[in-house]
Amino acid sequence: MTFRNITVAGGGVLGSQIAYQTAFHGFPVVIYDVSDEALAKVRDRLEKLKPNYMRDLGASQEQVDAAIHRIRLTSDLADAVREADLVIEAVPEIPDVKREFYERLGKVAPARTVFATNSSTLLPSQFAEATGRPEKFLALHFANSIWRHNTAEVMRHPGTDEQVFRDVIEFARAIGMVPLPLHKEQPGYILNSLLVPFLEAAQMLWVNEVADPETIDKTWMIATGAKEGPFSILDTVGIRTAYNIASGKAKSRNEAYVQLAEKLKSMIDQGKLGRESGEGFYRYPHPRFKEPDFLK
Repeated sequence: MTFRNITVAGGGVLGSQIAYQTAFHGFPVVIYDVSDEALAKVRDRLEKLKPNYMRDLGASQEQVDAAIHRIRLTSDLADAVREADLVIEAVPEIPDVKREFYERLGKVAPARTVFATNSSTLLPSQFAEATGRPEKFLALHFANSIWRHNTAEVMRHPGTDEQVFRDVIEFARAIGMVPLPLHKEQPGYILNSLLVPFLEAAQMLWVNEVADPETIDKTWMIATGAKEGPFSILDTVGIRTAYNIASGKAKSRNEAYVQLAEKLKSMIDQGKLGRESGEGFYRYPHPRFKEPDFLK
């Protein structure tokens, strides 16, 4: 594996986690985002990750502080990728946004640089030509709370170079992840091929007014013994991500997805973004589903 300098493009909830996980394991990381305002939010997200590593992984104060010191932030894309061996893209799940980003990225990144998309639903082949280096492009998908849910789905497209595929698998292992190789493109990869239909089924029960989110979660938790239900998971995934997926499907004029997108957009407009903002379907840090009487 030849990767040393890592750039994460997009400092949202998952982008910040990817950057911190990478820095925690000793790699120098640059985070690129579109503005100083966006980067200020990234700094806050990074600081809030430190207690999680101390609580869940037993990390010391020195270790979590050292990880922060390995991270540099910039809103200049050319500066962000000047020395990058690997760029992990974590921009919004909107095809046109990703395509435009790769067209810009391909013009400023060194010829050696490998590109990896963290997309959870879109296929790398959709953007391979836009990168200008399809043989050096593939998917590297992380689950939320990656320090605990340490899966890394590595999915190639038909034009991905075999050595690049192997190098990204080794990189995932080097940052404490369990690499999960996918040898054929699959919408939703492994995790979301299982998770998205589950979450959509729950959202359709809500949209069709069959039951409210708490009742749906309670049903799932009691019946299966799960620690959380689909709407708690949606708060972790983020309401904006759920909205982007729903609005994409709404373009097919499926009325149920149109209604779902409208309801999720209303939540976003109210600042209910999920765990990130402190409120989504539940309020945090003390959500209702954690209360002792929730399952009664």
